[in-house]
Amino acid sequence: MKHLLPLACLLLCALAPLRAQPSFSGPMPSPRVVEDAAERRRAYLARLDEEIDWVAGDTKYRTDDPANFDIAEVVARLIRRQDVDGCSRRVIELMQQPGTGPFWMFPTVCLAYTGRDLLSAEARASIRQAWRTSRQIRGDTENHFVMYYVSLYLMNELYPDDAGDQWYTGRSSAENRAEAKAYLTNWMDLATTVGQGEFNPTHYVGEYLIPLLFLKTWARDPEMRQRGHIMLDWIFAELASTTLNGVLRGPNARTDEGSVIERWNAMASHFSWLAFGNTPPPAAYAIWGVYFAFAGASYEVPEVIYRIAVDRSGDYVQRDHKRTRRRWRYSDVEWAPIYKTSYMRRDYAVGSYQGGLADPIQTHVWDVTWAEPDPRGKHTTMFSLHPHSSPRVLQTYFATYPEPMVKAVTFEGKPSYDSPDKVMGCSPYEQVFQDLDTVVALYHIPAGERFPQINGFFSKDLRDVTEDASGWIFARGGNAYLAYRPLAPYRWIPYLHFNSGWAKQRRDLGGRLLVSEHLRNGTIVQAASASEFPNFEAFQSAMRALPLESRLDPVPSVKFTTLRGKAVSFTYGKAPVVNGRKLDTGTWPLFEGPYLNAGLNSRRLVLTHGNLRRVLDAAALTITDGPDKP
Repeated sequence: MKHLLPLACLLLCALAPLRAQPSFSGPMPSPRVVEDAAERRRAYLARLDEEIDWVAGDTKYRTDDPANFDIAEVVARLIRRQDVDGCSRRVIELMQQPGTGPFWMFPTVCLAYTGRDLLSAEARASIRQAWRTSRQIRGDTENHFVMYYVSLYLMNELYPDDAGDQWYTGRSSAENRAEAKAYLTNWMDLATTVGQGEFNPTHYVGEYLIPLLFLKTWARDPEMRQRGHIMLDWIFAELASTTLNGVLRGPNARTDEGSVIERWNAMASHFSWLAFGNTPPPAAYAIWGVYFAFAGASYEVPEVIYRIAVDRSGDYVQRDHKRTRRRWRYSDVEWAPIYKTSYMRRDYAVGSYQGGLADPIQTHVWDVTWAEPDPRGKHTTMFSLHPHSSPRVLQTYFATYPEPMVKAVTFEGKPSYDSPDKVMGCSPYEQVFQDLDTVVALYHIPAGERFPQINGFFSKDLRDVTEDASGWIFARGGNAYLAYRPLAPYRWIPYLHFNSGWAKQRRDLGGRLLVSEHLRNGTIVQAASASEFPNFEAFQSAMRALPLESRLDPVPSVKFTTLRGKAVSFTYGKAPVVNGRKLDTGTWPLFEGPYLNAGLNSRRLVLTHGNLRRVLDAAALTITDGPDKP
């Protein structure tokens, strides 16, 4: 990672003002559905070329000094056949101080494969030597493991017959490949039976798509190439189904301070731009997102996935089964099920899972996200959370010493974790129910909890925020009307933002937090399209007229008739009841909706759109296309 950041800074400062305007600062993409397959392919390849050219730079406008190249720039210049000799010299320099871990491994794999016929023998030997002498740390998360094992597998295919003394692992090429293949097969089986643990990630989607692309592109073993292809389609299909005009919305197993409020500003938008062309990419193409472009010509999303993303005729509900992060202690289960709901409309989307702990640090449990003509710089979301911070919870998910955990987390890339006014994280004391565009979140916080409050996020981009005498807070976001009902007294504080995972100072970006400092608490949010009402006042009148009963003792409980006429009864610690029927999440399949369907444990995902149909069978290792309902 340390080699990638200077690339973004250098090129943003030196190139952007002088070269053709990159898409992240250019006009909004057209919402037009591209019907012709050849035109879609040309547009996709043009987006790949834009990234490669941007990274490679233009020697006419800045110094052509190989000493400034990082791995990404070397790869881009090799692709463009620019100063190959200088690239070789720079590789030798870079390999004198190799990095460690997945974020060094996968860029170096890309370099090794791109340069195998272009780099000098000395440069190739320096890469090989680095993989012999530098100890590589595997990491401790699902995405780390995928990057690590794809990288290990591909490097050992590049040198298929070497003995153990030629690898940092001390194992032979065959042994390394066997270990990597076993892990990747197990991970794919797990993801296609009970779901990913790092589901719907805003940034970490790239840490899956990039190595899977490399696997699909460069693996010699046909089985591993096919596995890479199936999982690429699988993850892109889910991205397509959970985006609103290309913008990924919640819930998210893992997110960050920036993209939890500015929903567009995430690596997920880079992949929506590349694959679907329906939103701008984030600045610098999400930095290491450029590595997908280097091999991206070998893959393109199939038409059915493209259509799911850009060609929707009406509202829909998608229900998915996921899982929590692996639990190492303080739990009777290795991972617990996650029941994820998405409701997608033209003007907004609502998403949630049932609450509780998924990933201890970066989970985002629920939100309403509205559409904007241009989402850049817009905070297009509303949600609430309990700002939980706990050494015991961290110990559940991390196998390390307890004493430094909280301080280490806040120092190493997660600065808001131990802040009472944070806007990211999950809590064991939050339970959530969603029905269409209604969310009820209940909180039962024990006495002595460090942060005995809930935080409701109110964006700087909301309009006409009205604290009504009825207890509802009304607001407009884009073409969505929003009603927020706190169940206990509250106060307002400014929202202060960490600008990055490594920031130590906070900035005032606008927006407010509704802080309610009560142990028993709750939030109700109802959304609607502005087109459903004559005006904003009519929406408010309709909300005031809805039957609503709530109590906080002995536990929070709500009885509410939603704007859609559903009678909801939800009590903390009990299953929600809708129109007299108890919600039974135990029957949920892996995917269920108009576009994505898969049975739990089936390893078989059926994608449909109109008369298009594609079946991804991770058990039989087949991809089958054909008309729907043949």
